[in-house]
Amino acid sequence: MMISNTAVISKSAVIGKNVEISDFAKIGENVKLLDGVSVGHGAVIHKNTTVGQGTKISPYAVIGTDPQDLKYRGEESFCEIGSNCLIREFVTVNRGTAASGKTVVGNGTLLMAYVHVAHDCVIGEKCILANCAGLAGHVIVENNAIIGGYTPVHQFVRIGTFAILGGDSRIVQDVPPYSMAVGNPAYLYGLIKVGLKRSCFSPEKISLLKKAYRTLFKSGLKKEEAIESVLKLGEIPELEKLANFVKASERGITPSK
Repeated sequence: MMISNTAVISKSAVIGKNVEISDFAKIGENVKLLDGVSVGHGAVIHKNTTVGQGTKISPYAVIGTDPQDLKYRGEESFCEIGSNCLIREFVTVNRGTAASGKTVVGNGTLLMAYVHVAHDCVIGEKCILANCAGLAGHVIVENNAIIGGYTPVHQFVRIGTFAILGGDSRIVQDVPPYSMAVGNPAYLYGLIKVGLKRSCFSPEKISLLKKAYRTLFKSGLKKEEAIESVLKLGEIPELEKLANFVKASERGITPSK
């Protein structure tokens, strides 16, 4: 364990084994740093925050602060950072509100410099948010999604698994799994076929997903009819996930070019 004598650590904080806390870092009330966590120079972990094993928090990141929500009245809320995450310089992550109680960042996720994650967001595992990407409140980002730099995501939007958002885009509606959205305003530009191949999706699965994409977003069918047609294409979990994502959309789906 390496803890600087200039770090400020609350008496109620719980510090695991082999934790490093650098100069002038601040660890607040009821914070839990699990084994192998590293906290950089001047970083702040405010309160009610758990940081998973092996996560590295870079200098001047600020984690677990109060929500930037005018409805917030000081209620108890939490922030959970998963294991083996990398949180770079000047990232900000707010705690949750009474709406859900917590903000969550999943295992193995990379938040590049100046990323903002607002209250009640849930980010899945192995996601990448590039520099200056910003999530408004209640955004859901599913596993393996990538959000490009300088891209803001509107509150309550969902980003599907393996989706990619291009840099400097403006995302105001849901982005389906396995798809790419780019632009201001954003449009869908098809499947991320190269990304799916790199993630070891079989040619057969990619072919079925391509047919499903055309059916859902290019056929002109009504939503219910398109979903029913997609589910008839084959019995693979990816088709069901894509269909259910579209079915559950409340903000609507980003339009397709």
